[in-house]
Amino acid sequence: MPPIRILAVLCGLCLPWVALADTPVLRIQGSNTMGSSLVPALVQGLLREKGLSAIETQDLAPNEQRASALDAQGRRVYIDIAAHGSSTGFTALGTANADLASSSRPINPRERKSLENLGDMTCADAEHVIAIDGVAVIVHPSNPLRQLSTEQLARLFSGEISDWATLGGKGAVHLYARDDQSGTWETFRELVLKPRNASLSPRAQRFESSEALSQQVSQDPQAIGFIGLPYVRQARALAIADGEGQPMLPSAALVATEDYPLSRRLYFYLPPTRIAPWAQALVDFSQSEPGQAVVAQQGFVAQTVQAMTVPVDPSMPPRYQQLAGQAKRLSVNFRFAEGSASLDNKALADLQRVLAYVQRYDKGHKRLTLVGFGDAKRDPERAILLSKLRAMAVRRELFRAGVVLRDIQAMGSQLPVASNDVDGGRLKNQRVEVWVY
Repeated sequence: MPPIRILAVLCGLCLPWVALADTPVLRIQGSNTMGSSLVPALVQGLLREKGLSAIETQDLAPNEQRASALDAQGRRVYIDIAAHGSSTGFTALGTANADLASSSRPINPRERKSLENLGDMTCADAEHVIAIDGVAVIVHPSNPLRQLSTEQLARLFSGEISDWATLGGKGAVHLYARDDQSGTWETFRELVLKPRNASLSPRAQRFESSEALSQQVSQDPQAIGFIGLPYVRQARALAIADGEGQPMLPSAALVATEDYPLSRRLYFYLPPTRIAPWAQALVDFSQSEPGQAVVAQQGFVAQTVQAMTVPVDPSMPPRYQQLAGQAKRLSVNFRFAEGSASLDNKALADLQRVLAYVQRYDKGHKRLTLVGFGDAKRDPERAILLSKLRAMAVRRELFRAGVVLRDIQAMGSQLPVASNDVDGGRLKNQRVEVWVY
């Protein structure tokens, strides 16, 4: 655990952990995707880790819960969870009605500015990735369609394609979408609609509940919708392609590396100037191995580092084929802050996870290869140079911890995972993979 985080936890332990009467010690507001099951499960895990007993959860209102437990003195501790959409979490932080915001998409510039009195909400102390999710595009199991491009998705959800016959099916297309408060909706809008100047068709039915949307799609043969990965259930997910990338299903491996085009990060946000001790404790538990086990149990993708075998494909560059035949890829990609050569907040946390993996399996001396990638440039040599510089930035951080690499490879703009025509796609293509021998 980094020294700053250890200090924060120790300082938190010096503060009162139990409130009087039935006042909650922690108030969480935000994402419905997270708040319906993941956040309550993490809260219960934290209460168990702290040694509390008689843990209970009760519904207070639609999409609102209260978790409670008894401490060693027999006093009941309360934690309130409200899940009405990611944007409501940031609003609640601003009005001091929440101690922690859960969000299924990054804080946007307007929200960041409105909360600047609470500190920089994008700094490493404020922004914490606790899980990875994929926005799955789902259809009825009887639908013959197996894959779509993000461009086709935009045409469908904008209403430009209104009959399945255009794509090889039959009957009118029925659209199902999350509501305007939802981070799932905002992620879909940013990744699919906005880059193509498209808007959601007014014919789309909107849902606050992830479960309700998934159930409706599974009962309607002409339906298409989008949902968080754990809520696919009886519906069927489609493979999605973006730009020149290959169609990808939202598998755990492709979501973990964020290669799946509609992968997204799930966040906890803490106001850095007023971090409540229980809020910090929940973040720390969520990032721990037991917390990440809870993430996986709830159907999301944990950030635990694992080695994965990558099948050799003739379409891969020869050097990459050789690498895939000799080594395994770790389930983490290092990515960078927008417009910067600095590792982003998730990458900084992933660095500690990779170091823990290296130590556990004795891979610290010439057992790792870093592979850098970038977005397309007019000059291919410049793309290769930049991809090498990104890999070198990761090597520098690993070297500081005593890790000696086997080598570095620079792939330039090869093997894109997203479209290079939009900022978000170029940012996803700027990545560093870790391979282990």
